[in-house]
Amino acid sequence: MTDLELILQTIMNSLIASSFTAIFAVGLVLIFGIMQIVNFAHGALYMVGAYATWYLYAELGIPFFASIVIATLLTVAIGLLMERALFRPMRGNLFGGLIVSVGMMFVLEVLVVYLFGQGLMKNMTPYFRESWHAFGIESVTISHSRLFVFAIAAFMLVAFWLFMSRTRIGWAMRACAQNPEAAALQGIGIGKISMLAMVISAAMAGMGGAVMSPLVRITPQMGHPVLVTAFIVMIVGGMGSIEGALIAAVVYSFFHTFVTTYIGGEIATILGLALMLLVLIVKPTGIMGARESV
Repeated sequence: MTDLELILQTIMNSLIASSFTAIFAVGLVLIFGIMQIVNFAHGALYMVGAYATWYLYAELGIPFFASIVIATLLTVAIGLLMERALFRPMRGNLFGGLIVSVGMMFVLEVLVVYLFGQGLMKNMTPYFRESWHAFGIESVTISHSRLFVFAIAAFMLVAFWLFMSRTRIGWAMRACAQNPEAAALQGIGIGKISMLAMVISAAMAGMGGAVMSPLVRITPQMGHPVLVTAFIVMIVGGMGSIEGALIAAVVYSFFHTFVTTYIGGEIATILGLALMLLVLIVKPTGIMGARESV
């Protein structure tokens, strides 16, 4: 592979990575913006989506697309339970919300170990087995499984943007994020908006785990590195800023993918954290600098 082909391949890999990082980080940012809770269990929902898809498709033989839908609905149900029982009483309490979300993360991980065991990762045969030659170059290839991830992520992000910018409920969610008290005085139900935010966030995490399940190692702790990446993106983009998270997801994914390709994965992670610190030194509020906006 020539230098140009390697660059083109890395660009394509970066686009796929940025799309997945974006949907995962947006869900995390949404919960923080609406409920002022840092949801450490977000990575566990991603893990549940992957495990559910593996079990339904690889073990029970349920069609792949049906397995994705069922896995996403399962994570949404868990998210609703978390919102009602744990997050709603802790809304606005950063420390309390942090504690209960960490506890929920461990509960879900232990539950998965109890159900499926701890040890070798779960393997799943990809539904899509062909590859696409990008730019008409034979050596620059992207598997159809990764293209599927990109397509699903792009669809979810566009649908989310249209929902937030073109619908009354989306406007109500923005209002709750900016000023909950004023939104309540206007007759907006904060509890219903929080519940809807949790549905969207859990759906993004669960769908992300479902479509990524053929491409990653499925383990109880698989959500940890993804969660770290999402926190970096959220902090760099600006706490609570959806637009900032999208920009940071693209910037960080390109940066991390190129460094991984040319230097190594561990160095890429270290430099990614250094990039976060640099952004915070230059602009402590993050790229968008709008903590209260969604």
